Amino acid sequence: MLKLKTFACMLLLGGAFLSCESDLDVTPQDDDELLADGFFETEGAYKQALAGVYANLSLTSINDPGGSNIAGLDAGTGQYIRGLFNLENLSTDEVIWTYENDPGLRGMQRNTWSSDNPLILGVFARASYEIALANEFLRQTTSEKLSSRGVSGTLVGDIQVYRAEARVLRALANYHLLDMFGKAPFVTENDDVGFDQVPEIVGADLFTYIETELTEALPDLVAARQNEYARVDQGVANMLLAKLYLNAEVYTGTARYADCIEVCETLIGSGYSLTPNYLFNFMADNNSNGAQNEIIFPITNDGANTQNFGGTTIIIQGEVGIPENNGESLGVNPGGFGGLFRVRPEFARLFTENPLYQSDARNTLITQDRPIEIDNIGNTAQGYLITKFSNRTSTGGFGSDRTFTDTDYPLFRYADVLLMYAEAVLRGGGGSESLALEYVNDLRERAFGDTSGNITQAQLTLDFILDERSRELYWESHRRQDLIRFGLYTGSSYLWSYKGGPQSGTAIPDFRKLFPVPNQSLSSNSNLTQNTGY
Repeated sequence: MLKLKTFACMLLLGGAFLSCESDLDVTPQDDDELLADGFFETEGAYKQALAGVYANLSLTSINDPGGSNIAGLDAGTGQYIRGLFNLENLSTDEVIWTYENDPGLRGMQRNTWSSDNPLILGVFARASYEIALANEFLRQTTSEKLSSRGVSGTLVGDIQVYRAEARVLRALANYHLLDMFGKAPFVTENDDVGFDQVPEIVGADLFTYIETELTEALPDLVAARQNEYARVDQGVANMLLAKLYLNAEVYTGTARYADCIEVCETLIGSGYSLTPNYLFNFMADNNSNGAQNEIIFPITNDGANTQNFGGTTIIIQGEVGIPENNGESLGVNPGGFGGLFRVRPEFARLFTENPLYQSDARNTLITQDRPIEIDNIGNTAQGYLITKFSNRTSTGGFGSDRTFTDTDYPLFRYADVLLMYAEAVLRGGGGSESLALEYVNDLRERAFGDTSGNITQAQLTLDFILDERSRELYWESHRRQDLIRFGLYTGSSYLWSYKGGPQSGTAIPDFRKLFPVPNQSLSSNSNLTQNTGY
């Protein structure tokens, strides 16, 4: 496993590769600074430098969990996974944040955000930073650079793998920008250092760029499940391709369900397996308790070494209920972070309306002495809680710290592959209907412990798939994307509590399928354009 809190992180995230100006324009420094320091004199330096690219997915600073290496960006809302959670889950029917006076929160969870929303800025800036980090790593590892430093032999082959990993990490950041903004600043390692007026790349062009990056990187990557834990391999690249193809009709107007099925078949044949205990995927030892066979790409959390106020720390601390003070059972302090999160009633009913789901292992709702409805968002005693993520281990122990959690965030899981295959079959992509049913029932047999929850071929419909995706993948940063793909995110055909503002929900316009490009980003780069409606 790559150790994130290393000298590499201090270089990459502390400023030797990048400087972040107050206007949030991410600008690489002159690479002679690194050469002058002699950083690449040792063979291990290249792996350390790659660790810094990974570290941006977990850390906001190497000095202080409350610090930020991007000037003007809050350390909490600027953390990569917390940003994804805010935009992909908090803006949907799955979760609600108690304290609406916190900057940006009311607009996000009521779908009334503007281009000044700091949560949106956090995601755009952090993903752009990831692209810049990957670009600088690629600049420093060209054949010419390696030759000038006398690098040869086995290390050259190793660095070729590292370069492929960096390209996938860059593609991941571009994928998130495509999904949430429909565009991205288009800069690669071939652009001049310090070039700040970066052109934008939009829609189908961005889709094709990401697809090409992934397919070109694939042959140089380690085979699926054969790399160190939490490092990119062919499975991660294929998972990104499958997600691209599943959503291609949204992104480009052209369906690619057959391609999604083909890539899912590759993933299904790559040796992944469902962890027998669903909740092991979300525990403090999910790097070693068997969940590593299901988690295709985790974003690491370590209570001692990668402290930050995003990732699973904010999720687990936020799960703790007030007045329950049930943090001890989740492996954190009794009061957690003061009742940050509850679930909206529409999500809760996926488990409560049918008695069958009372025995579903995925049902982690706390309902006792709580109303399902939330008529006062600030009242922490209203609305059900969940306890899906935990800082406890599979053997009953605790994580290394009661504030900062050890639980890795499962960005991509094999369970999603099975659901994507089934959905793509139902959408006419080909494949096997009987296999689609088998894969869905594999998930339900894990959930129920037997075949009592299995469905028939006739019951396997797109509506069922959407609900099953929420039951299986809730709070894993997929819901907004799913609702958009199913045509339910905007408009009035599906209303959830506080959608568009009021408790009863109201229609939101189609332009909110995309978030606005932040005003700060527009100010620092005149080549960026605003999305329609903002």
